[in-house]
Amino acid sequence: MRKKNVIKEIITIRERDGPKLDHASRKHALLTASGSERWRNCPPSARLEEHFPNESSAYAEEGTAVHEYCEYLVRRDLHERVRMPQSDFYTEEMLGYAEIYRQYVLEQVEKLRQEGLNPLVLVEERLDFSNIVPEGFGTGDCLIAAEGKLHVIDYKNGYHYVSSDHNSQLMLYGIGALNAYDYVFDVKEISMTIVQPRIENISTFTCSKEELVSWGESIKPIAQMAFEGKGEQHPGDWCRFCRAKPVCKACMEEALALAREEFLDLDVGALAEGAAEAAEAEETDATAPYNADTSTPVFKVPGLVSFAELVKVLPTLNRISSWIESVFAFVSGEAINHGVPVEGYKVVEGRSKRIFTDTKSVIKAAESEGYTDIYKQELLTLTEFEKMMGKKKFAEILGQYVTKPPGKLALVPESDPRPAVDLSTAADEFEALE
Repeated sequence: MRKKNVIKEIITIRERDGPKLDHASRKHALLTASGSERWRNCPPSARLEEHFPNESSAYAEEGTAVHEYCEYLVRRDLHERVRMPQSDFYTEEMLGYAEIYRQYVLEQVEKLRQEGLNPLVLVEERLDFSNIVPEGFGTGDCLIAAEGKLHVIDYKNGYHYVSSDHNSQLMLYGIGALNAYDYVFDVKEISMTIVQPRIENISTFTCSKEELVSWGESIKPIAQMAFEGKGEQHPGDWCRFCRAKPVCKACMEEALALAREEFLDLDVGALAEGAAEAAEAEETDATAPYNADTSTPVFKVPGLVSFAELVKVLPTLNRISSWIESVFAFVSGEAINHGVPVEGYKVVEGRSKRIFTDTKSVIKAAESEGYTDIYKQELLTLTEFEKMMGKKKFAEILGQYVTKPPGKLALVPESDPRPAVDLSTAADEFEALE
């Protein structure tokens, strides 16, 4: 009886406060759950990022807009009073991704009900994990709690594959959920799911309460170090969204070291001053005698690199190019947004397309001159048909005319979850990579 009263009180508080679909204006902790992979591997990064504004981007704004629509769909299905958000980012494709997320959440709720449980569904729930991370808190997209179980669900909008397996963001959310609801539901296991419709990735990691608590205790010292800005800078894949990356000395040193190791001795390279004199003292790739590689069926021209050698440096290229892109973006931003002069470069206007300034006036002016054929008539999109007819009717009437063509071929790392294409049989089926 007491448990039912507690759950009823939680729901009453949520209904009283009302949902606020305004993700962009939320406050964020210094040590965020979403940035935990970064600060766990490079503790000083969190404090270093404080020196740089947290500027948004079109990608981030799109992600925020879709998250708000995801929230709206789930709240609506929970019969909460909520207004539909509006955004220029809401295309058929984006709304379709949100619908996949909604369907997944509802499927998990229904599964628990079929097990005889009465799940509590919390949307955009603030989760406090400050017992592990100093001043740590975050917002979980969806939390489902039932007797003995917690399920944290996180929507991802990007193309970059995100795994749920020991995902530190979800595990911190899991700890926050335990802190809030373990006393009500006597939790035994926690499931953590990534829903990433854009690349058809839905993955779940489940662990016991003991394993999650043990993991949290293990990162406590690192979190404290990160909060104090101590420790060593350690570059890696976690630098991807670090605001300090363009001016990070560790990133620069690693990128240049990788370049020296794979391509060129930059200490006495071909472009260095006095390179000719240095070359006499030390043999380089450019001056070494060429020995033909007879072990490969591909003819190797002197001075060129074999295909096998190129494959070996692909991971290095990704790291170097990522650093170069971040540096150029940072310097460009300083020049364009703050007027900082950059020697040897200038700011120019890019190409733009002509647009009408007043659509209504255009229609009136054209029709007044006798031009009436000024509209296009287009067939409804597949998603619009499905919404109009309903899924079952749509499948009955139009299902036979629906197909999903193969996507464009791309070369990706082995860690990508998508299955490899059999190129021996797919030559006519897939579009070749340009």
